[in-house]
Amino acid sequence: MCCMKIFVTGCAGFIGSNLVDRLLVDNYHVVGIDNFSTGQERFLEMASTNPHFDLVHGDLLDEQLLLDAMSGCEMVFHFAANADVRFGTEHPRRDLEQNTIATYNVLEAMRANGIKRIAFSSTGSVYGEATVIPTPEDAPFPVQTSLYAASKLACEGLIAAYCEGFDLQSWIFRFVSILGERYTHGHVLDFYKKLKVDPSRLQVLGNGKQRKSYLYIQDCLDAMLMVVEKTTDKVNIFNLGVDGYCEVDDSIGWINEALGVKPKLEYTGGDRGWIGDNPFIFLDTKKIRSLGWEPKYSISDGVVKTVEFLRNNEWVMEARK
Repeated sequence: MCCMKIFVTGCAGFIGSNLVDRLLVDNYHVVGIDNFSTGQERFLEMASTNPHFDLVHGDLLDEQLLLDAMSGCEMVFHFAANADVRFGTEHPRRDLEQNTIATYNVLEAMRANGIKRIAFSSTGSVYGEATVIPTPEDAPFPVQTSLYAASKLACEGLIAAYCEGFDLQSWIFRFVSILGERYTHGHVLDFYKKLKVDPSRLQVLGNGKQRKSYLYIQDCLDAMLMVVEKTTDKVNIFNLGVDGYCEVDDSIGWINEALGVKPKLEYTGGDRGWIGDNPFIFLDTKKIRSLGWEPKYSISDGVVKTVEFLRNNEWVMEARK
């Protein structure tokens, strides 16, 4: 017999579809919504065979559709977003609409339906170019360096204000970059595509010394579900990441080894790849570790698992053109 009915936005995306499968295995009834701008119907193949999964094909900017779709649900996992940090300055309104306004619409639909609990995928990018490394949840916020992070920070503010004003409860997760099965966006995909075209050379944005942290998708899901179960504050904010980081060059080495190639590396120069690219991201995760969580997989494990997924699912590269 199913437990509570949960609403998942961005249900056909990388993180959202993996969460949907996990919730269904745990006997929840799941209602998922996606506009399929980046989500993939093939990621829902297993879910679509489950009688306790309902798919709504629609956009979070459609307020009436969202209001109706959320009816009867008891909690929301809000993962739908524009996550394209690199090209944010080319379409600045997209972050506002798909992240901030969409989150406002989700909160309003929750309020109208009497839903009191929301888990939200924020980002470690809200810390900007942090002066405290590793960066804890209560670090001082610097000037925002990307439109993506600014829009996510606005979402966090809206959620916290709704918790105070309308007695909601929230879990806000500030991720490092996530890796693993159904990965469709980021440096591993970019490098894989380039090496498929020409395995003898690889152009690298920046100088290869940017230091980044990553987390494997299943470790991410374990963390979120544990936090929701174990914490009871009105607004719960948690960093999610591993206890370490790597350089871009390290990641390139793992990708090359997994593919069996030795390309000549061509760097574009500078300490970052694009406007808003934070050259050093390393989050303090003591808070979530105090609950008993720790990741099972290392950054290198996550990179290799992502390469394996891409090798076995090259259709993803065509689907995300």
